[in-house]
Amino acid sequence: MPISYEVTLRGLRFHARVGVLAHERELPQPIEVDVTAWLEPSTLAAMSQAPLDYRALHAVVSSVMGNAPIDYLEAIAGEVARRALALDEVSRVRVAVRKPHVALGSALDGAEVVVDARRGE
Repeated sequence: MPISYEVTLRGLRFHARVGVLAHERELPQPIEVDVTAWLEPSTLAAMSQAPLDYRALHAVVSSVMGNAPIDYLEAIAGEVARRALALDEVSRVRVAVRKPHVALGSALDGAEVVVDARRGE
């Protein structure tokens, strides 16, 4: 029976300068990130050791968020995905980036961008 393992860090919270408007580039605002990594099949064969250190995945997200100002949520999600796939243990990654405070003239929970990427694609 095929088995897949995924590791998720949900609701990572940062304050960063994200956006193209003048106030977004000057004032940090809350940004939330979820990242799910699927493990390489070869990693699963060696389950006697920790297959993916959560700290490595967290470091990927933190390093991207530290590069402010960032114009778009898409840039954050894409760069997190690219760097996560560079980890040997990761074969697929899903990254969701949310900006909870978006002024669009109506009530909403926030804007979200999702990237789903696989190694070699």
